[in-house]
Amino acid sequence: MILKRLTDLVLGSLLLIPAGPLMLAIGLLILLFDGSPVFFVQMRPGLHGQPFGCRKFRTMRPPAPGQDMWTSDAERMTKLGTFLRRTSLDELPELFHVLSGKMSLVGPRPLLMEYLPQYNEVHRRRHDVRPGITGLAQINGRRSLTLSQRLDLDVEYVRTRNLRMDLGILVRTLFAPFRPGDVAGQTLDDIDDLGFHSARKADDGDR
Repeated sequence: MILKRLTDLVLGSLLLIPAGPLMLAIGLLILLFDGSPVFFVQMRPGLHGQPFGCRKFRTMRPPAPGQDMWTSDAERMTKLGTFLRRTSLDELPELFHVLSGKMSLVGPRPLLMEYLPQYNEVHRRRHDVRPGITGLAQINGRRSLTLSQRLDLDVEYVRTRNLRMDLGILVRTLFAPFRPGDVAGQTLDDIDDLGFHSARKADDGDR
């Protein structure tokens, strides 16, 4: 874990050298074409499930009155946001979370806080490590995987992780934008084979 943290600090700092000007350019483009805010911030579970404000570049417009923010991605996605999401450039601000220790370069992607009570004992192990900018699920299907497949890969990473695996995942991540990502017409319900989204909607209805 100490070696992994040192690797995060060294590689994260090196990546910020080319990423800094790129992030500035992306921020200006968002302001120019989509307006403010530039960033989308949402509370996500970190190490041991502790919440932190995860920051990414904004890729969607706010939901209209009566519009469900979890099922209206296609309608709210901007043209620039589609490009940023497709190339994963919207994740670049998370490099600052890596340097601060809230995230790692490699690890399970931080999902929603609302999912925490719904994990089984096995899937809960994904929070035994810091969440990552990229991970085993992101290089093995990205958004075409079902939720259970993603969680299974997250746990596999936690069980078998080592520095060589991390470096391999980082190298394979470089090619991820050139492979199929989002599935046309896909919704959250299509991949949610565990019923997490249905349970969230039911909770919202009870409030």
